[in-house]
Amino acid sequence: MDPLAECGGGSIEADHLCVLVHGLWGNPNHMASVARTLRAQHPRDKLYILVAKRNSGSFTYDGVELGGERVCHEIEEELKAIADKGGKIKKLSVVGYSLGGLVGRYAIGLLYARGVLDGLECMNFTAFASPFLGVRSPRRGWWSRVFNGMGPRTLSRSGQQLFGVDKFRDTGKPLVAVMADPKSIFMSGLARFKRHTLYANITNDKTAVYYTTSISKTDPFTDLDNIKVNFVKGYDDVILDPVNPIAEMPNQDATGVNPPQPVPVTAAMKKQLRQMGFSLALTVLVPIGVVAYLTNAVIQTVRSSWRVKLHERGLAGIDIETFRRVNLWKINEIREAVEDAYEEMNNSQDQDYLASSSTSSDSDSLSRQRGKKIPNGGVVGDESDDDDDDDPTMILALERKQSRPSEPTLALAPYQFEAIKTLDSLNWRKYRVWIHNDNHTHAAIVVRMEKPSFDEGKVVLNHWVKDEFLC
Repeated sequence: MDPLAECGGGSIEADHLCVLVHGLWGNPNHMASVARTLRAQHPRDKLYILVAKRNSGSFTYDGVELGGERVCHEIEEELKAIADKGGKIKKLSVVGYSLGGLVGRYAIGLLYARGVLDGLECMNFTAFASPFLGVRSPRRGWWSRVFNGMGPRTLSRSGQQLFGVDKFRDTGKPLVAVMADPKSIFMSGLARFKRHTLYANITNDKTAVYYTTSISKTDPFTDLDNIKVNFVKGYDDVILDPVNPIAEMPNQDATGVNPPQPVPVTAAMKKQLRQMGFSLALTVLVPIGVVAYLTNAVIQTVRSSWRVKLHERGLAGIDIETFRRVNLWKINEIREAVEDAYEEMNNSQDQDYLASSSTSSDSDSLSRQRGKKIPNGGVVGDESDDDDDDDPTMILALERKQSRPSEPTLALAPYQFEAIKTLDSLNWRKYRVWIHNDNHTHAAIVVRMEKPSFDEGKVVLNHWVKDEFLC
């Protein structure tokens, strides 16, 4: 029996449509636990649940844009089908898991531009382990260079967009940057929602790491042995307090930096074993599996390219012109084994941080811009110049200046820093998640399959439906 049959859909009395969007390589069944938890709290005559189906499996290779158009089309079809049966949807919520968070945001932008949101009360946008800033790795080491280099080449259009190497249409910017532009339809549509909530793993998420899923320029959870965290009461030791996630450490020195602590023998052994495992993956798994992995990647990329061409020609069952005619801007101006091995090796590297602001080049850069507007909305002097907002040199210089030894700024790309600033303007309710019982935390956070080690994900879902979801 279809696991979604008993919890999907709803009756014609339901006036609230909630759309669930799965992630890369995913399928609708990955959202079964999310749908089941929602249904347990909200009956069929109150909430109608739509689990998006048009962008499943290898179709997720086709890019955020195509995925968003498919999901938008699916939502509009569902709204019409409900209306044809005599129902009337008045409220809308969108839930995205992993890549589904980006796809859902793109669909929301289209719905906004097409006027669909004008007749709806936008309630919740929720993201579970979603890479808001893409998946470009800011880590040190040659494996990060391999990860950042191979990703765009093995995941077709989605890979290019996730790694920020694409130029979306005529903007000259990566899609991730365009979707976080304050003047875009994507931000305008997202701003319509009453509540913005995200859940981000603080450890062991090898698919979408903490900085991107939490919309953050820092990662204070790189060494969990040396920090103490505060949890939300009533939800075990899984969900961190959103206001004060980290308890003040009593042994900080005058600079606010924790002095080096002796590493417990067990922790040191675990780290050494992990590194040995990575070496084993390099010497055994990768040489054996890389041919199969790359062969499959080539096949899927070719198939994806063919689907994209059909889609662009309007031969894939969707009237493409209805989506491509919309302006991107509010105002009319141009503005699992080998894959896991790559992810594991990338995550074994130390984080790379921006250098100190004391370098002369940064000081010179800031001096040259004196009297002009700086990217975070502050003012260096008396005048302002919006053109400097997009100056990569200025953005990085400012971020270096603001970086603190106690919480160093990650070496992100300029467009990622700008995306953080814009997205944070929506006042997200951010919940950090610490899953202890399974290292595959990316899957566990939404209980992608039923197994005991994923039960902490049920704690996350219960928190969401009981304390966060507005119905």
